[in-house]
Amino acid sequence: MPVKVVINSIAKSDCVCAVDLGINNAATASIVGKDGTVKARKFINPARDIDRRDRRRMRIKKKSRQTMKLTGQKLGRGFCKGLYRKSSNINESIAQQVSTQIVKFAKEHGVKTIVFEDLSNPKAKAGKKGTVMKQRFHQWCKDRTVDLAVMKFSELGGTVEKVNAKYTSAYAFDGSGKLKRDKKNFTQATFQNGKQYNCDLSASYNIGARYWYAVLTNSKFSKVWEDRNSSHSQRTPVTLSSLWSLVTCVKNPQLESLI
Repeated sequence: MPVKVVINSIAKSDCVCAVDLGINNAATASIVGKDGTVKARKFINPARDIDRRDRRRMRIKKKSRQTMKLTGQKLGRGFCKGLYRKSSNINESIAQQVSTQIVKFAKEHGVKTIVFEDLSNPKAKAGKKGTVMKQRFHQWCKDRTVDLAVMKFSELGGTVEKVNAKYTSAYAFDGSGKLKRDKKNFTQATFQNGKQYNCDLSASYNIGARYWYAVLTNSKFSKVWEDRNSSHSQRTPVTLSSLWSLVTCVKNPQLESLI
């Protein structure tokens, strides 16, 4: 029997919920204002379920090695079917939990738009072959999380946008340049000015800034680089500091020639 879904309308807001989807933290969200102000932050990480999923995947790997070593043949159809099914179900649960918390966070702060990175073609660069980190990349449920967030937030009357993901995690939000990740704790980073900060938070700020930068300059959300008056000046990726400069120029047009 068909059911009519009543979609409420959310008032326009000068803030967006910017979300960085990651491997160590499932999602890091921040409320970024049109003027570059960060009003709230949230880490979303169902660590227990992620560990349960990873343990099952490593069991599959161990069983496959033992089986191939004994038989000398390729794995048969339906090998470890139960473990694969349980792992997939846990992954679905993770996506459901993360998307629900993202939508709830956005709703609490009255924003109309959630902004994600466009992760259509990511490349796994971290983790050696056969490690838990490499498994996490293969099991990364980013697409499912975004799809669920779109469905849940659209029912509330909100919208979801995607911005270009290039350099959002590689550059510091304060405009100091490229950041350096800690080798022991990959979520921590050191900026070129010596500041230590959570790199997932920095990325979420840059994601929100990239959305507002495109809105204020009337450009596409696929925009990566700042606008420069001189073609000889070095290009800089759009970060939160870019939004600060842009807002300053909007308020003081005479400063535009200095950017």
